[in-house]
Amino acid sequence: MSTKQLNVGIIGAGRIGKVHAETLAFRLPEVRTLAIADVNREAAQALAARCGIPTVTESSAAIFANPQIEAVLICSSTNTHADLIVQAAQAGKHIFCEKPIAHDLGQIDRALAAVEQAGVKLQIGFNRRFDANFARVRQAVVSGEIGTPRLMHIVSRDPAPPPVSYIRVSGGIFLDMTIHDFDMARFLIGDEVEEVYTSGGVMVDPEIGKAGDLDTALIVLRFRNGVIGTIDNSRQAAYGYDQRVEILGSLGSIATANCYPNQAVVSTGTEVRQDLPLNFFMDRYTESFASEVRAFVQAVREDQPTRVAGIDGLVAVVMGLAARKSYDEHRPVRLDEVR
Repeated sequence: MSTKQLNVGIIGAGRIGKVHAETLAFRLPEVRTLAIADVNREAAQALAARCGIPTVTESSAAIFANPQIEAVLICSSTNTHADLIVQAAQAGKHIFCEKPIAHDLGQIDRALAAVEQAGVKLQIGFNRRFDANFARVRQAVVSGEIGTPRLMHIVSRDPAPPPVSYIRVSGGIFLDMTIHDFDMARFLIGDEVEEVYTSGGVMVDPEIGKAGDLDTALIVLRFRNGVIGTIDNSRQAAYGYDQRVEILGSLGSIATANCYPNQAVVSTGTEVRQDLPLNFFMDRYTESFASEVRAFVQAVREDQPTRVAGIDGLVAVVMGLAARKSYDEHRPVRLDEVR
């Protein structure tokens, strides 16, 4: 393993860019962030000042042109991801990119081809794979602790829907929300999904429906190995961020509960209660965000494969497109119909 610091650049100083910049600055001494780029220069300057980043630019080209920068973190809006991956690969930079790579399969193919041609590493930001609870579920499957998996249920409900302005450009619920659950399903079972069936509706906000999207969905997955999975999504859960998984196997089951800000339980003569779950992904998945970046850095420094490859980003989008096709056509859809 290299003992020198890895020099990186960050593209995007928004919410997730801030998370990753702070992880690199305060938790990974083996990394040095040399530059950050954002069209909002003021946001980039504020983040640079907090994290000790010496160079601020409005152009990603300046990061790609810097010969000292060995790797880039793409944290900008989804519509920029594919082009930035291509540019980074052509510049010889290793790449960490937030999900999804793109909403269009042709753009994803182009990005992945550029990565392969350049021989650089690519990791997609499916941070939930690095969550300790879900990693324990995966361990139970791999080790045979619960026997042969038969059923899987994923619950993923947000505390409140995003603005309709975001929904109009997000690609819809299956590509901006369920995409994490599609990746988790493949990761936890360790096999590929062949077919999806979607039932959904607009039950939270009629404006979401007017924007062409859904806010409530149930998706049935059929894996090649016979496992049946379900994904339960809602844009709103009144009690907070609901993130649970259960897998039933031939020898037993394993399940994860929600995470809470504390473990205190209040018991009175009329009720037993505890505080609400951690309120959203920035709180619930704090450690997994740090762990995924640490894993990317380790893969680059040790010249090892990344733990979430480009193909994982591609398959999750294929599943999202199949889920929407299933809803629109009121029938099960095989993934090979989409891809």
